[in-house]
Amino acid sequence: MQSDQLSNYECCKQCGLTLEAKELKEKRCRECITNPPYFDETYCLDRYDGRLQPALHQLKYQRRLACAHGLATTWNALIAQGLTTAQADYLLPVPLSQEKLCARGFNQSWELARRIDCDKYIHKNPHTLKRHHHTQHQANENRANRHIAIQDMFYINPQYRGLLESASVIVFDDVMTSGATLNEIARVLKDNGVSHVINWVLLRTLRPSQRSEHV
Repeated sequence: MQSDQLSNYECCKQCGLTLEAKELKEKRCRECITNPPYFDETYCLDRYDGRLQPALHQLKYQRRLACAHGLATTWNALIAQGLTTAQADYLLPVPLSQEKLCARGFNQSWELARRIDCDKYIHKNPHTLKRHHHTQHQANENRANRHIAIQDMFYINPQYRGLLESASVIVFDDVMTSGATLNEIARVLKDNGVSHVINWVLLRTLRPSQRSEHV
């Protein structure tokens, strides 16, 4: 399921992609039907090339933490109320490797996640998910290469492993592109006993064929 408040598109309930006309009946995209991902639902605020992209870039690449507050405020105003019924035990940000965290100084997904509104019983924890360092930059990789590169990149902090049994988990990320990162995280979580994985994503990229329509 997906709630795209700024763009008002109907989207795949599982991965958040904007649906094509022939996919509307199933409410899922062809890819999720053919190759179901490990995660169960995806909720996105807006498309990647929309009005929020500049603020996110300033947060990530210019280290303007004030943008995290503005983006989280937008999330809270436009989408948080619609997610109040989400039943989950934990909200976990997509982690950075220790090397990347030291270089940037903060994890943008956590800076957003810790500011968004959610049920008071959902426990936010930035230390449960861990990531190995990878020197390859994925931004320009195709879908297949992204899935290969991200395999075995994430793991559960042993301190929290026993707490995930039968839990429902929300994973928060700033951007969802191919879905490879979130799918690998969902795989790791379910391999460690998690029963249900929900993605909350600030910005979702469009399919290549749809991007040209919005240039």
